[in-house]
Amino acid sequence: MKILMVCLGNICRSPLAHGILKQKAANSRLNWIVESAGTGDWHVGQAPDRRAIAIAKKYGVDISGQRARHFDPKFFNEYDLIFVMDRQNYADVCAQAINEGDLNKVKLFLGDDVVPDPYFDDNLFDPVFQMIDQRCTEVITEGTNTLV
Repeated sequence: MKILMVCLGNICRSPLAHGILKQKAANSRLNWIVESAGTGDWHVGQAPDRRAIAIAKKYGVDISGQRARHFDPKFFNEYDLIFVMDRQNYADVCAQAINEGDLNKVKLFLGDDVVPDPYFDDNLFDPVFQMIDQRCTEVITEGTNTLV
């Protein structure tokens, strides 16, 4: 299973989801590849936001080695599942799909809800970590059969 996490700049939410799910999958001995990207290209090549790195470290997840990437339509062929953090990310990714198969790979990470962007509010990093962590546990529990 290859999973891509997507947010706006690939420096806050998607790196957290990438790091948390990757660690949980490894701990569960699942041979999953988990990576992340952003719909915007402002931060390409940069490490995650220092606050995202700090909150992840607080809970034992190291995301400091990640580097931001820009979403590329070729990712539809490279990943089995593309989780997006909010409705705008969903619209931006779906706009690049070329067929129904591509569209079927794109899912809101929290189902009908969205992961708020903590970039402009330091106080959101902990609650965002918690909601991503909880959802990642659910994704591991659901396993490969019900995800795609």
